[in-house]
Amino acid sequence: MTHRSFLWFIFPSLAAMVLFIAMPIVSVFLQSLHVEHPQVLIQTENCGPFGCKQTTTVDSEATAALKSEKPLGQFNGLDTYTNRNHLAFTEVSNAWATSDSIGNFISKLMNLPFYRALAFTLTYTFIVTPFVIVLGLMIALGVNRLPKLFKGPTIFVSLLPMIVTPLIGSLILFWMIDAEGILGAALQRIFDDNSLSLKASPSLTWIMLIIYGIWHSAPFAFIVFYAGLQTVPKDTLEAAMIDGASRWQRVRYVVVPYMAPLVTFILLMQLMDNFRVFEPIVGFSAEASATSLSWIIFNDLRGGADPLFGSAATTSMLTILGVLVLLTPVLIRTWRTSYRKMV
Repeated sequence: MTHRSFLWFIFPSLAAMVLFIAMPIVSVFLQSLHVEHPQVLIQTENCGPFGCKQTTTVDSEATAALKSEKPLGQFNGLDTYTNRNHLAFTEVSNAWATSDSIGNFISKLMNLPFYRALAFTLTYTFIVTPFVIVLGLMIALGVNRLPKLFKGPTIFVSLLPMIVTPLIGSLILFWMIDAEGILGAALQRIFDDNSLSLKASPSLTWIMLIIYGIWHSAPFAFIVFYAGLQTVPKDTLEAAMIDGASRWQRVRYVVVPYMAPLVTFILLMQLMDNFRVFEPIVGFSAEASATSLSWIIFNDLRGGADPLFGSAATTSMLTILGVLVLLTPVLIRTWRTSYRKMV
């Protein structure tokens, strides 16, 4: 294939990527460099028999004209990235200078909204992702050994968490752990404590959100691994059995290496998806105990009559940067593996 033919072949894909990925990212970055216009205020002095008073009112027409003239807002440069609601360079420096231990520094860092959300986001990502991969592979191996009569119903039941939308699924589990729900009432009876509440403890809230994340995402890993198991060479497995390899040895030395590309695919998908965790926090009403970067974006955009577009755009760019940082080691490892095979 000539270079000209190859260029025309990939042109539709490149055009779609530029139109639907690159341009929106550039527009979000430009928005992150601006903040909302301040309201135009008018001070008037009203005098009466008992003296004069100054009153301040908002000039709605002037404010609207200012927003119409500069719809992106007032240019703020990178100051939004460094303010207290985001990277908070000044606050982090002060916390480090006034802390007498790492624990004290981390405690002060958790008082900053961005780092508090980042802590939960990373914890959720690094716990849910490996559990989803391991659990999905275990379910696929188990289902693959079932008789054909039971495979269909078992696959259907296993896929139910993925069929349910994330928000509805989190609401269902939220109602179950309520004091009047099945899980909440059962725990109160087990520990004989009517005041026990899973929703009142930040630690238990984090655990429930992580459990929900594993429950919801495991079917995706299961169905990918199950499809991959159907392509594992039977000759290789039979040769391993003839050589006396146990089932565990066949899985470890034959199945797992063969499924390595699928593990990489699921790892990439889960890292991107889990780093953008949002629906469970809304469904669990867990904002008081757990927030994520995506929830901060949502909170900025629901700011009533004056949404904080600049702040939301800044958090979006930091989220994109975080996803790239997480994916870079996996992509580099994948590239090196492919390069070695080519050589």
